Amino acid sequence: MQKILFRIVLVFVLVVGVVLVSNAQAPYNNETVIKTEPVVLLELFTSQGCSSCPPADELLAEISDTYNNKKVFTLSYHVDYWNYIGWKDPFSSKKYSDKQRLYAQKFQSRSIYTPQIVVNGSEHFVGSSEYKLKSAINRYASNNQFWGEIKITNLQESNGKIEINYVYYGDSDGKNIRAVLVTKEKTTHIKRGENRNLTLTNRNIVTAESEAKLITEGELTLQIPSWVKNNDRLQVVLVVENKSLTTLTAVAAEVK
Repeated sequence: MQKILFRIVLVFVLVVGVVLVSNAQAPYNNETVIKTEPVVLLELFTSQGCSSCPPADELLAEISDTYNNKKVFTLSYHVDYWNYIGWKDPFSSKKYSDKQRLYAQKFQSRSIYTPQIVVNGSEHFVGSSEYKLKSAINRYASNNQFWGEIKITNLQESNGKIEINYVYYGDSDGKNIRAVLVTKEKTTHIKRGENRNLTLTNRNIVTAESEAKLITEGELTLQIPSWVKNNDRLQVVLVVENKSLTTLTAVAAEVK
């Protein structure tokens, strides 16, 4: 009788042990594959000095309202090479023009233009083309080739800076991470240049950007420019990309 009871107890212990092991979450290693939903990153290169840009700005705003950073992320980079025509775009930067030139090298383009939209760092076209843009969103949103997951674990603003802590689940080898500070909306009355006398509302304006080599757990810092006001709504977008500037995944969080 004792032997039978002993065997019953032993079987019970073994079953419980198997259940506990199977329910435990295995730590990530290089052989673990993390599969997440695909994301779509839209990067619009635009300028307040370009008369062809307002329709593209409006289209990007529409897309932003439709998806609200659920799988589709929108960034508006204001370039500086239109500034000589008579109106200096207050949100423009040479850094963003140089970024556009890096994409031109990737796409083997001889020139850069506005409005240009780049989708997931993989293709580009005129940013006001609604059909091409919505078709691209549908294609990339159903593409299952993107791997890894990025999470923001801490986000705080202090002394004109924003500090972001993140965790990446996946193989971080050979990948970069970008932290992008975005101003959600700004309205400007244009006094000179091709858009003179127009009042333009720009959305998801890239306000600051920093990048680093991707690691499993890291921290990035963004400097808030002086033109940002206390009542401006700010957001941080983290973008993971490979060395050829192809987007792998992204995540966004509001700055409280």
